[in-house]
Amino acid sequence: MQNTIILKKKVKSFKKKISVPGDKSLSIRWVLFSSLADGNSIAKNLLMSEDVLAAIKTIRKLGIKVIIKNKECVIFGKGIDGYKYKKNLTINAENSGTLGRLILGLLINSPEPINLVGDKSLSKRDFKRVTDPLSKFGAKFKLKGNNFLPLKIFGSSKLKPIKYIENKGSAQCKSSIIFAAMRTDGTTTIRAKKSRNHTELLCKHLKLPISIKNNKNFDEIKIKKIKKINTLNYNIPSDISSSAFFIVLTALAKNSELTIKNVNINPSRIGIITILKKMGVRIIFKNQKTYKGEKKADIKVISAKNIKAINCPPKLNSGAIDEFLVIFLVAAKAKGVSYFKNLGELNHKESPRLKWAEKILTNLGIKTITTSDSIKIYGNPNLNLDFDKKIIIKNYLKDHRVFMTCVIAALSFGGKWTIHDKDSINTSFPNFLRIIEDLKID
Repeated sequence: MQNTIILKKKVKSFKKKISVPGDKSLSIRWVLFSSLADGNSIAKNLLMSEDVLAAIKTIRKLGIKVIIKNKECVIFGKGIDGYKYKKNLTINAENSGTLGRLILGLLINSPEPINLVGDKSLSKRDFKRVTDPLSKFGAKFKLKGNNFLPLKIFGSSKLKPIKYIENKGSAQCKSSIIFAAMRTDGTTTIRAKKSRNHTELLCKHLKLPISIKNNKNFDEIKIKKIKKINTLNYNIPSDISSSAFFIVLTALAKNSELTIKNVNINPSRIGIITILKKMGVRIIFKNQKTYKGEKKADIKVISAKNIKAINCPPKLNSGAIDEFLVIFLVAAKAKGVSYFKNLGELNHKESPRLKWAEKILTNLGIKTITTSDSIKIYGNPNLNLDFDKKIIIKNYLKDHRVFMTCVIAALSFGGKWTIHDKDSINTSFPNFLRIIEDLKID
């Protein structure tokens, strides 16, 4: 039972200031960009989670030196063509879809075939959405079942620029194409549905040859071959996705107030803030700044007295795609019926998250109507579970967000929860439970 947590007490009122770890998306991208830089890059507040450590292991396998010491990480970049490609090389992306998909763009000109593998969860996720556009550059791929890991990439020395329409709103797919374009003569053009733009912002900050035209529903991105990348010293802002769990815990608690310091509030990532504000949650940004192209701020959250149902506009989906599980908990306590649609992408995450949302809400006694890409949630403003209501959560493919959502549900609504595989949080938020304890929930 060492890998199981039992929760049987609701959270008490609190007034706190906390910090959460560095942003995972920025941490992985910093590792990859720095591995291509001419010289040494230093990061502070790098997220030391399994996903980021997998990225560090990957670039080490490609011949890049990395030193982690005194809460700093130094990457000794060897330039845009500095990777060493050994024969029979296997890269393990472990649980990280971001690493697995982005690194393929950087391996597109490898002179040696490279194997890419992942854990059980990642091996169930679709990689064809990345290999299809990358093959247009001239690389070749061999995938399990034509869609899945393990796969083998056969790089090409004769890459051709492409024009590609990315219509899933996948930042991972878009970023992989950008990385491939960085190795390709000519100009690659991407017409991309709105999604996270961390890669583009880093390209701009590093003054790489990228141009972006923002339209209402899509971005047109043009990028040329890169000759040199400057070093990137980075104090990484805290992760909005990690913050989301504490934002919701505070919103659902009684007479509570929380400030989360120095959080990345990139507009493409704060769908949860917009959604919760529409539902009546009080959230305030303080000390707003722009840092290396990214916006950051302290986030202050105050308990919600009355939560309103929402017919969530699909245009907010991409900016909240990783936070919907915990957003659904707020809808569970809303007055009225909340409706979320066009969310098929949730079932292409670490686990089929729409199905897990239905299971969690059913355990809470909340009625739902769920389809393959939508969910209706019939809220109960008086939601409160009996002390002896037993709920067991297991077999969720160790999806870290399922685990953390269930912890927040237990603390918010009561009952006796037994949640297995607590080590799942090591992929993204290893000190999640320590921060929970700091809020004095016992």
